[in-house]
Amino acid sequence: MRFVETSIPGVIRVEAEPRADARGAFARLHCPEDFAAAGHPFTPAQTSLSRNPARHTLRGLHYQPRPHAETKLVRVTRGRVFDVALDLRPESPTYRGWTSAELSAENMHALLIPEGVAHGFLTLEPDTDVVYQITPAFRPGHEAGVRWNDPAFGIAWPEAPKVIGERDAGYPDFS
Repeated sequence: MRFVETSIPGVIRVEAEPRADARGAFARLHCPEDFAAAGHPFTPAQTSLSRNPARHTLRGLHYQPRPHAETKLVRVTRGRVFDVALDLRPESPTYRGWTSAELSAENMHALLIPEGVAHGFLTLEPDTDVVYQITPAFRPGHEAGVRWNDPAFGIAWPEAPKVIGERDAGYPDFS
């Protein structure tokens, strides 16, 4: 695995290094020792799947505030997404800044998203599956979010969503 820094401190693009032969390919996707050695210790407590049948489905931007803040490793196992990490840590030099990556089953990249950073994605293909590895485990009733098109952030989404949940569409302006 390669660990690639992004413009947001702590948001890391994790690139698999598949080995291929006549049978196909094999790649290591997570190893706690490798993450720790790269300076990003991460041992997931929960794994979740987001199944998205429609192209241009938007999920996010979600986070959990302290004391239930989460770190997430997000990877696409089928299809392709425009994945966004938004820095909501007031003490961060990139507060209100965002970074994005195209994650796909083909490129095998993942984003490691630390506590205090909101996450969301827009599917770029129909039938896209996104796997989340999360620590600590999700605590219902403590979720929070910001609106995908809030002018406070200026996120340059590649398309407007065609499918979006009521909660995600209805977050108030960030202030």
